[in-house]
Amino acid sequence: MKRLVFAVDIDGTITENGGGRIHLDALGALRRLVLMGHDVIFVTGRSSVEGFLLAVFGGMTPVSVGENGGCITLGNSEHVLLGDMAPCMAALETLRDRVKGVCEKPVFPRMTEVVLERTFDISEARDVLSGTGVSLSDSGYACHLNSSGVDKGSGFSELMQRRSISAGDVIAIGDSATDVPLFRVAGTSIALGNASEQVRSEATIAVSAGAGEGVLEALDKLAPRFPEM
Repeated sequence: MKRLVFAVDIDGTITENGGGRIHLDALGALRRLVLMGHDVIFVTGRSSVEGFLLAVFGGMTPVSVGENGGCITLGNSEHVLLGDMAPCMAALETLRDRVKGVCEKPVFPRMTEVVLERTFDISEARDVLSGTGVSLSDSGYACHLNSSGVDKGSGFSELMQRRSISAGDVIAIGDSATDVPLFRVAGTSIALGNASEQVRSEATIAVSAGAGEGVLEALDKLAPRFPEM
């Protein structure tokens, strides 16, 4: 059997109504893939520790890529830091001084990024940060300050290298602009129905249903292509 690797976003992908509630049928379907011998790895804008805990309690592959690629959690206390918190904190102070409405979002503690409420002009903030070595992304859940060059694609590529994972074996599932870099390193990518048209255009497959229902639709569409599923 060909072992496939499913790289799956969390918020807006396996959560319901934007409230953080897990779509249990989608989680169950992903769990069945693991029982069949495939890997399911969460790749998220949340903390990698949150992704790791969800993987452990949900019965998925016990590893996660979090902080939009800034951190990989490989075990209870084993973390690979790919981003640098210091310039992100400096960028936060710059934005507070120069852009109205910038404030931190209360989230699980981060190791490599700063998370902001979506309460300010993102285009203005990006102009302010130009040349600082810090990027600003919008996941739809929050805004994220990361070291330049750090994103879900770069973070998952590091994990692929560490685990000898081939791009052709990777199936990425997501809904946000922050998932597009992940789509670009995966052999197959799936955008859910709640994704924007721009995100859908970047995926190899787009489904009509959103969030958890979209994950179920996506797996149904994939089944004929991968008989081992």
